[in-house]
Formats: sequence, structure tokens, C-alpha cells
Amino acid sequence: MKILVTGANGFIGKNLTLELKNEGFEILSYDLDKSEEQLNEYLKLADFIIHLAGVNRPLNKEEFYDGNTNFTLKLINLIKQTNRKIPIIFSSSIQASLENDYGVSKKKAEELLLAFAKENNNPVYIYQLSNVFGKWSRPNYNSVVATFCYNITHNLPIQIHNQNATVSLVYIDDIVKEFISIIKLSEYKVNNDILEVLPVYHLPLTKLADTLYDFKKTRENFLTPHFESDFEHKLYATFLSYYEVEDFVYNLKMNVDQRGSFTEVLKTLKDGQFSVNVSKPDIVKGNHYHHTKTEKFIVVSGICEIKFRKINETTIKTFVVNGDKLQVIDIPPGYTHSIKNIGKIDSVTLIWASEIFDKNNPDTYYEEVEINEK
Repeated sequence: MKILVTGANGFIGKNLTLELKNEGFEILSYDLDKSEEQLNEYLKLADFIIHLAGVNRPLNKEEFYDGNTNFTLKLINLIKQTNRKIPIIFSSSIQASLENDYGVSKKKAEELLLAFAKENNNPVYIYQLSNVFGKWSRPNYNSVVATFCYNITHNLPIQIHNQNATVSLVYIDDIVKEFISIIKLSEYKVNNDILEVLPVYHLPLTKLADTLYDFKKTRENFLTPHFESDFEHKLYATFLSYYEVEDFVYNLKMNVDQRGSFTEVLKTLKDGQFSVNVSKPDIVKGNHYHHTKTEKFIVVSGICEIKFRKINETTIKTFVVNGDKLQVIDIPPGYTHSIKNIGKIDSVTLIWASEIFDKNNPDTYYEEVEINEK
């Protein structure tokens, strides 16, 4: 199928055309700076139209009507000239119910399309979209999420003029998924209903700002983002996309001594933490036990000897593990344990602990595994 996408270079258009290509569709990309002749040629080829093109930040109010209402009328008239019934998805806005010029221009475009659908039996699907967020949305333009994400990742202040303000948001990938599901319908129909993409997320602006600032702090406290909802998962993905490429990398605090290093990598609020232990050859670490805290060791490079002895017993159990065959070693409570690098290169061990390290309550007690080692 050949899909004509008007407004293909916009925020929604970029995300949509990328996924359409992944799905194997051929894209006919059109933007308002192209000629009417080009649009007419595309309409002769198109099997489906996704009409995204529009104006929302003009120099004067007349541009609202030229870019939203009049262009839609031009598109309809050109379709009529082809004598073809080409299904259309139209990206409108929840502001179509308001009396501002942007909303009115979108509402008039909706009315034109509904009349066209009725008169010509041409399938039309009109979606009134909430505020859209996701990767590639332009900051300081028409998206509060994009502006907040950009400013916070660039250490710039944000402004909330009304502390009681709320916002309704819809995620870009949900829009893309919905539109593609329409394209894939086995049969298209004239639709008089105004549609919406779900889910729509409603939240106070202050909550949005606080959540984004919490995301930023994870680079300082090494806590993984705490996703209380599917929305926060999507918001975090959006937030990360606003860092400059040079800022993708950030440092961890390495605790280094003559034995190697130990570095806390990621911490979670409820599910413990991950660390990396690097040991020089012949170095032994550990020789301690825990009452409640548990751990998992995974040697990812080098070769290590891990020993266990149950407290108040003498039997020692030894495991030899290496990075060529990844294995998980569980460290249960009540067993003193040690890890020794028995190779010729530095060993690297990934460690998960069931709780974040608390220096005031470490639950770590020294006792050598080898009873006779003094």
C-alpha cells in the first residue's frame, strides 16, 4: 500500500512514517511547502491518506485558517478530481471544541471532511488528539512535556504560571499504533463519529514537573526510575530523548583500592541494587555473612573461586565460575562466603543485593570461610 502522509516532517509525521516503513508501507511524504502539482500526483497513487498537515503557531490568525481549514478543502477538492474514494485519517485536536482561532480552524476542517464523507461516501476517520508527547516533539513550541523535558535536561528553569493547572496527554506510539490499526482494517467505512486515541493521561502540571525532576535525580542517586504507571514508563522514555548526545554518558562512583574496585551501579526503591566488583589476580574479597540480605553473583569476566561455609559448621563448599559460562551463584543468609580471583587477569562480577546498602544497618558480619586462616 502507498500511504500519503501530509505533514510528514512534523512531530507526529516523523514517528508515524518511521513505523509505516517498518511495517512495509510505501510513504508519499507531503508538507505544506510542496506544490499543489506534487500533491495531485501523490493522490493519483495513494491507497490511504493520513492528514496531519496544519498550522498551530502562525504569525497571524489568518494562517490558522489557511493551513488548517483551507488546505483541507484543497485536499478534498483534489481527491474529488481523481474520482477515487481514498480513506482518510484526519489529525484534529481537542481544542476543536474551543472558541480560539486554532480550535475553530480545526473544527471547520472536521466539518468539511464529514460533509465530504457523507456526500461522496468516502471513508473518513477524524481523531481529536489530546496534547501529544514523545520523542522528537519540539520544545518551546506547543508541547509542555517537550519544553519541560528540554529545560530540565539542559539545566534550565521551567515555569508553571497556574499551580492548579492540569494537562491531558496522549503518547505518540499509541497514536501511531491506532492509525496503523485503521489502515490495516479489512474494510473501510464512512465514520461520522469523532474518535480519540486511548489512553489519555490527566495530571497536574506540578506532578508532571516533579516526576521529570525525579527522573533527573536518578543520575545522582543511581536509583532506577520508579514507574508507578504505564504513563511514567512512557514519560521516562520521552525524557531521556531530550538529552544531548554528549550527555548520554555519566559517571559512577568507583571505590578503588589495591585489591580492585567496587561500584554501585543501579539502585531500586523496593528491589535492591546492582553493583560491579573488580578483583585483581589472587585477591580474596568477602569473608562475611548476612542475616537477611541475599545476593546473586555473576562472574562475567575472568575466573573466580566462590566458597561457602554455614555458620557454626565446618564443611566448606567451593564453586569455580568464569565469564565463558555465565552462571548465577545465590548467596543465602547464614553462610559466610568469599570470592577469589584465581585467574591471571582482573575478574569482573555483577552483584545483585536484595536491599540497598545502608551504612547504619549493613547486615554484614565478618567471619572467614577458612576456619584455620588466621
